[in-house]
Amino acid sequence: MSDAAVVATETPLSGDPQQDREYLFKAVEKQGLGHTDEAEQMFRHYLALYPGDAIALYSLAVILMQRADPPGALALLEKGLQTTPGFAPLWGAQGFALQALGERERALASYERAIELKPDYTEALINSGALLREKHQHAAALQRFQAVLAVQPDHQSALGNTAILLGEFKQSAEAIATLRRLLTLNPDYDYGLGLLSYEQLLVCDWEGHAPLRQRILDGLRAGQRTCKSLGLMAISDEASDHQQCARLFAEQRYRPASTRYWRGERYRHKKIRIAYVSPDLREHPVGHLMAGIFERHDHSRFETIAISIGVDDNSRLRARMLKAFDHFIDARGMSAREVAQRMREMEVDIAIDLAGYTSDARTDIFCHRPAPVHINYLGYPGTLGMSDMDYIIADRHVIPPEHQRFYDEKVLYLPDTYLPTDNSVEIAAQTPTRAECGLPEDAFVFCSFNHDYKISPEVFDSWMRVLAQVPNSVLWLMSRNEIAQGNLRKEAQARGIDASRLVFAKRVPRVEDHLARYRQADLFLDTHPYNAHTTCADALMAGLPVLTRMGHSFPSRVAGSVLHAVGMPELVTHDVAGYEALAVELATDRPRLQRLREQLARNKATHALFDTEQFCRNLEAIYIAVWRQQQLGDARDALSAAA
Repeated sequence: MSDAAVVATETPLSGDPQQDREYLFKAVEKQGLGHTDEAEQMFRHYLALYPGDAIALYSLAVILMQRADPPGALALLEKGLQTTPGFAPLWGAQGFALQALGERERALASYERAIELKPDYTEALINSGALLREKHQHAAALQRFQAVLAVQPDHQSALGNTAILLGEFKQSAEAIATLRRLLTLNPDYDYGLGLLSYEQLLVCDWEGHAPLRQRILDGLRAGQRTCKSLGLMAISDEASDHQQCARLFAEQRYRPASTRYWRGERYRHKKIRIAYVSPDLREHPVGHLMAGIFERHDHSRFETIAISIGVDDNSRLRARMLKAFDHFIDARGMSAREVAQRMREMEVDIAIDLAGYTSDARTDIFCHRPAPVHINYLGYPGTLGMSDMDYIIADRHVIPPEHQRFYDEKVLYLPDTYLPTDNSVEIAAQTPTRAECGLPEDAFVFCSFNHDYKISPEVFDSWMRVLAQVPNSVLWLMSRNEIAQGNLRKEAQARGIDASRLVFAKRVPRVEDHLARYRQADLFLDTHPYNAHTTCADALMAGLPVLTRMGHSFPSRVAGSVLHAVGMPELVTHDVAGYEALAVELATDRPRLQRLREQLARNKATHALFDTEQFCRNLEAIYIAVWRQQQLGDARDALSAAA
């Protein structure tokens, strides 16, 4: 029996509002039971007699939203608000419809009005919190989620978002407690296990690390969303795991949008227009790596556009960025659709995503196809697993040809290393003394300035075994918080190493002064499976040899790539035993280590790693190749060896 036939058998509307209300409630009941076609007919029948009824308009709008018709829903909601402006659900639903259309400011205003009318309106608090987080208003967003928890302490979405924001505010202990509560309520909460693993690694809290890691990997390999891809890079050295993780994330979050801005048009402008999309055009590792490239682009052949989706930190680096580009678009307040539309209006030929799935990224911009060619580069070391990303730029060390099957993008190879550097940086002439750095004068100084979350228990085990074999040595670390420092000291003591042999560097404001400190170290010990990236290049720039272990995934092969590019492949090892043995050999054979330092000093001037000008030309050669191929008709078929 059709829905229309069912409606026809319902009690006809009498024209008595009180009596006809029963008909409306029956429609709401059917909607709640999932009989949406039948409910829709009843709502429309009811609205024919009562066109301004707020409940009917709201309920019908919800059905249209479920059918991906935000404009239709919005029209109903605006009609309802004209007659019943004090009905909070109408404002909440209007916010949701506007959010779906990418109108973030109007959506936020609608949510605000809904919350004014109903301060405990859970959906409006959650949705507005998500919008505020997108707008980098993290404190306000956290207040929204905590307001939900004040009323519903077990609200899972509020717990998950609260934990993430507590992590953003470096309140890892509170974030960990919140995630543990969430996982007690729902052990299968999307990405919950990975969020917990990441927060624990940030403070070097390794309690239950091995079983948690195994649960994440087992679930991931069974197709479950156990971990976000960036967090996975610190616990898995399998490129296949990274691809699976990225695909699951993209399938949920980054499917092609219905609104597509580039639709096959052939542009006729003279220069190739390239747009870099990034939240990190500021004091940030990506900013430091790319600044020299931005400044050296050939403006006779390229028109460069910055799409800045992150904060303006008013730094010296930000000032360089503003000068380097032909066009600098501050897109923080724009929706993904608005950014994509602006890029289409500017006739961008090649859009380069410098963020991927990192903090404050806006990957959804690319779901609207703003340009003929999309490239994943630098900020995120792996595949994005999404159909709207055409290429990934790499080198043959980070993605050897036999690994290409683990990347959904087509691989474009740079000839030396994929990692750019800026050779205009001048390291401070004055080197702080060992005493000023808190280091013993006569000790051998192993150094690792990688992030805390990259220090796995397995890596720390290796380091402690090395320290045990090199008695007069210390390990110089760059821990970001006191909790991590305390945990690392405790872990060292548990492994029979005096905790005083761990020395923690403090942050310094200028990168030039930070680089100068490397001169007081003797050997940099890399982490695994997430290598040093920018930090590796920094150490080598300062003249400090880096010892790495190369693995099977992109992030575990970066330091090896960088060492090959500076002509020091003898510092690349491939297993734990080789890594530890070489560390001990170099620490106990000072003449050999000195020869390596001298070799590094020579190679810096003659090898590819610090030749920023040539790197920029190689990168431009890739852009020209994919542009030419796209002009021929199919951007997906560009040569994989463009350089």
